[in-house]
Formats: sequence, structure tokens, C-alpha cells
Amino acid sequence: MRRFDWRDEIHRLDAEDDCVRIIQILTSHEFPWDMGRALGIALYRTYAVPSVGSLLGRTNEFTGRTQKRYDDTALILGNMMRHGFEPGKGRDSLRRMNQMHRSYEIGNDDYRYVLSTFVVMPVRWLNDYGYGWRRLSEHEISGITNYYRRLGKYMGIKDIPETYEEFRELLDAYEEEHFAYTEGGRAVSDATLDLMVTFYPQRVSGLARKFSMAILDESLIRTFRYDPPPSKAWRKSADIALKLRAKVVRRMKPREEPLWADMNPNIRSYPEGYDVDTMGTFPATCPVVHNVDPVGHEELYGAGGDRPGTKVAGDQ
Repeated sequence: MRRFDWRDEIHRLDAEDDCVRIIQILTSHEFPWDMGRALGIALYRTYAVPSVGSLLGRTNEFTGRTQKRYDDTALILGNMMRHGFEPGKGRDSLRRMNQMHRSYEIGNDDYRYVLSTFVVMPVRWLNDYGYGWRRLSEHEISGITNYYRRLGKYMGIKDIPETYEEFRELLDAYEEEHFAYTEGGRAVSDATLDLMVTFYPQRVSGLARKFSMAILDESLIRTFRYDPPPSKAWRKSADIALKLRAKVVRRMKPREEPLWADMNPNIRSYPEGYDVDTMGTFPATCPVVHNVDPVGHEELYGAGGDRPGTKVAGDQ
């Protein structure tokens, strides 16, 4: 393969009809490491919203079982990317995620904001920050946007933005209005940073923490009240390192074999494999639905009034 063959294949696909295939190529072939970092930062940003950070703090999942929560999140989201939303692991993962969400009082505005982080942060990481070995095209950005619009629909989210620009405006406005310190959000942030450090050799754990802090933007540092904040020298060093990495990756051969979430060595909770139905949280109000699929190609819908739910059209 030549270096830009995957890009060319993407541009032969339809940005809406083939959005699942586009996200698969971007995530598993073109930018597996970068997409992982960008989506990690996307989820991390949500801790700074009090309604989200406080809820995550109360559940004790991110603070008491940080590794497992990290693994479950990566695998559930990764299964949907890898297998799409058809019957099988992708749809089972979507149902499991909706079951968990339905057990908590989560407002539609928070759902829309979280969805916007998934759309916007990969584009900012690769294009705006310049950390990608190449830039995403408008066609690829449309594919990413359409993938998450489809996911949002299957989650039962209402009033989903239609374009990338609308998602970006939503994210920026929501963060400006809602970012605020909470003890729960700070606790989840600390636990997440502690976990990130374990992904590096122990001898460089101190440097790894400084690097992880240096790639967080000022709004997050202020909201979580990290003092002292990352120095200008560390921020500049992290920026240079990531841009140098992009230059090196650009000269590498294209990845012919896909790299999926379950191949990530940082996912450690399931050395013998996993069952999607047993992953995640199981609050008392969370029903368990085992591998019930609709007949034919039907879409997934939220259940339970205004809150996104777990029901799948055709489920019994």
C-alpha cells in the first residue's frame, strides 16, 4: 500500500451512508493512536461539567475501579466502531451502554454535550493542534459527524446538531456556561491521571504525569484547580514532541492490519476475554437484556420518556 491509499478509499465512500466504514478506517488504520488520545481527552472534558463530574464521582466507578471503567468504556465504544450498529457485538454494546445510562437521571443537554466532544476533539487534535500526520479533509470530518449523529439517534438523544460547525459551537458554548469545580469531578480527574501514569514505565512516571497535564488546555486546569499549573516549558515541550511524532508517522508505511480497542495493551481487566452483557455498571434500577435482536434492519430507539434508554425496536 501507498501512504495515502486509505485516504483515497475514504474519499470514494459516501460521508453519510458509509460513515461507519469511514470511522473504522480513521480509527483502526490512519490514526489509531491519535483517535484514542483525542477520545480520551473528550471523555476527560466531561468531568468538568458539574452534573457529569458529580455523578461519576458518586458512582465510585471512576475513582474506585478506574482501570475497569476505562477498559469497559474503551471496549464498548470500540465495539460499536468495529462492528457498527447491526446485530452482533456492536448492537450488544450499544444496548449495554443504553442500559447503564438509563439507570441515572441524565439530561438531554448533557448527552448532547458529551456527543459533541466525540465529534470535535478528534478534529481539534489532528487539525487544529497539528498532532496528526496529515489533516482530516472536510469529507472525513463529515463522516465523523454523521457517525456520531447516528450513534446519538440510537441513544435517543434529541435535537442533535446537524453539522460539525454546530457541534463545535455547542461544545464551546456549553463549556463556557457550565465548566465549574466540583469535588466529584476533581476526584475523577485525579483518578484518571493516576491511571494514565501506569501506562508508562515506573521510572518515568513523574515525567508522564507532567506530560499528561501539559496537554490539558487552560480551561480544564483552571476548572479542576490544579496548582501549580503546567509550566510554559512543559507545554511547549509536549507540543513539540507530539508534532515531531506526527512527522515521523507521516514517513511510516500505512497500517494494513487494523488496530482495534481490544488489542490495546493498556486494557487489562479481561485477560481471558469478555462478555459485553457483564460489562459496565449494574445499579439496582438497571435491567439486564441478553442478546435480544430485532428482526430485520431496524433502528434503535431510546425508551423511558425523555431520557435515552435501552429499548431496541423489536425487543421483547
